[in-house]
Amino acid sequence: MDASTTPADSPALRARLFVAMQYVLPQHFLSRQVHRLARCRVKPVKDVLIGSFVRHFRPDMSDAVDREPHDYPSFNAFFTRSLRPGSRPSDPDPSALVSPVDGTVSQIGRLDGSTLPQAKGHRYSAEALLGGAAAWAERFTGGSFATLYLAPYNYHRIHMPAASTLRAAWLVPGKLFSVNAVTASAVPGLFARNERVVCLFEEGPLAFALALVGALFVGSISTVWHGDVTPRSPRRATELAVDTALAPSRLGRGAELGRFNMGSTVILLLPPGTAEWLPALRPGSTVRVGQTIARLRS
Repeated sequence: MDASTTPADSPALRARLFVAMQYVLPQHFLSRQVHRLARCRVKPVKDVLIGSFVRHFRPDMSDAVDREPHDYPSFNAFFTRSLRPGSRPSDPDPSALVSPVDGTVSQIGRLDGSTLPQAKGHRYSAEALLGGAAAWAERFTGGSFATLYLAPYNYHRIHMPAASTLRAAWLVPGKLFSVNAVTASAVPGLFARNERVVCLFEEGPLAFALALVGALFVGSISTVWHGDVTPRSPRRATELAVDTALAPSRLGRGAELGRFNMGSTVILLLPPGTAEWLPALRPGSTVRVGQTIARLRS
């Protein structure tokens, strides 16, 4: 066989076909169907969904409040399961910035001016990620970032990396490409193209942004202040008012702030001079909620 020929069953060809397929799929329609199916409470249906997921992904249930997967009333309830109190303690050091999620570091480091690396030479701007919020994006120019990927088997609630007050939040409509490594390597500006919820925090000298990025079959993102933000119709940029009847605007470090109703990605942005990432963290490192990932500068 000629060296330039790609076998029909090669991983490279399968990856290209997987990415190409996503451009033509009705991404939002499929995600809405998954959203409905995941909330089905018909026992035979939800048990098949949960059982298939457990066999394929083998999630760790040892720290869940309810360790029996089939006890959950729906697949979504199982997928967004809560953890036993104390199972994700935060570093008591007040200078610690902790991981907001259980997941894997995709990229971490400093912004090159106003841009962040994605994968394989692809870059995107902080302003694009934040949906065109130029004033906020300017604050993060030359700052730090961490892109944290949540695999399907991970715990899917999102927590505060530091005690702070929510100053603004909005929905940025977009596509719903997969956010796995294959797609991140092939789709330019992936995280600035996908639908996302942006939350901006500020308290004293500390400011940070969390972008909760949706993905294929992950068209549902919720926060403690807004409930289910997506899916919504019509899909348009929307400022999200803080409902303090649902949750206080200020949350402590480690407090739950939202959840993905399937797996996706969280991007944490920090202004320059705010913190130093721990040297051991690099792409491929696994992190857990409450684990120290950086030290805040005084």
